[in-house]
Amino acid sequence: MIPLLFALPWLLLVAYVVFVVQDPSELPSAPAEAGRQSPFVSVVVPARDEALNIAACVTSLTESSYPAFEVVVVDDRSSDDTADLVRTLDSGRATRLVVIDGQELPSGWLGKPWACWQGAQVAEGEFLLFTDADTTHGKDLLDRAVAGLNEERADLLTILGRQLMVTFWEKLVQPQIFLTMVCRFPRFESLVHHGSWRHAIANGQFLLFRREIYDAFGGHKAVKDEVAEDLALAQIVKREGYALRIRSALSDFSTRMYRSLPHLIEGWSKNIVQGGLQTFPPALRPFIPPLSLATGVGLWVVPPVVLLLGLAGVVGDPWLAWASLVCATSVALWAYFSRRMGAPVGYGFLYPLGALIGSYIFVRSWSRGRRVVWKGRSYELPHTSTRA
Repeated sequence: MIPLLFALPWLLLVAYVVFVVQDPSELPSAPAEAGRQSPFVSVVVPARDEALNIAACVTSLTESSYPAFEVVVVDDRSSDDTADLVRTLDSGRATRLVVIDGQELPSGWLGKPWACWQGAQVAEGEFLLFTDADTTHGKDLLDRAVAGLNEERADLLTILGRQLMVTFWEKLVQPQIFLTMVCRFPRFESLVHHGSWRHAIANGQFLLFRREIYDAFGGHKAVKDEVAEDLALAQIVKREGYALRIRSALSDFSTRMYRSLPHLIEGWSKNIVQGGLQTFPPALRPFIPPLSLATGVGLWVVPPVVLLLGLAGVVGDPWLAWASLVCATSVALWAYFSRRMGAPVGYGFLYPLGALIGSYIFVRSWSRGRRVVWKGRSYELPHTSTRA
């Protein structure tokens, strides 16, 4: 009875993830030709050293069935042949495919907001879609997104899709990161619709704006020094009284964020702490990183260690019974969530290793403080704890 009682937090967490966490509702189907509303859409793709991804991304965009759109790729001073690859591609169904050679990064700007801002300045659409170079888009996605934005009467529509995980490390680490996110935002759709601006969140891999709203609040210029610019944009939209909505497009939208363990570590280190702090009031921010780290280690690292000590006879049977129950519960939870994300259920048994890597990423991000390093650039952020 005592082991069961002390395992209650893990049992409650399983119930929370299974019964409380919800994906946003799917976008509507693409409208029939006769009923289609077709405002001109400019698709802006910021790209820095994206030679592995850019051709697949741009090709998927230019093959869209949507009748009125352009694609603007902003080459953010890449050191590889990103821009040259785009220039070899056909414009497909797009009215034009433009490659912009990005200007030198101004003081006070981070790379991605600067690239997006440059793209917006040459874009001609009444709708602006900002999407990442590591995404792929189904041919009906733009149609569905515009229909969803109109259906929701939204000023900013953001979309969740599938996270592609190919290597062992992607399948191990990505669920660790995303479970933390969904525990903080268990019902994305309800929170962004009804919650306060502090609970606003967006997926920077797909941001569809009405152009007049984007221009009204300053667009990416308003978040020029934000490492989690998508979340900051969502908060501004919500705080200014505009309509933010979030939907899913699991069959039409996918992203492969990182391809190796070093890439995973470097990528998540740049924003996992600083971005997370934006969702809390300034007074709480100094306490969030140590509390988050202690919670993660306590939930996922301590019980396996106790189990090993129990099996070695170092601790007594009550501790062994508790650790066995907690670890079995944790395996079930991680198997469920890994499968939900598209990884094999067997990865649930490896959750302690994933937790150790996740903890390392968190500590690495936290220890850097306001310094961000990404794709050959180093930034010093404004003091996060003083932000609204």
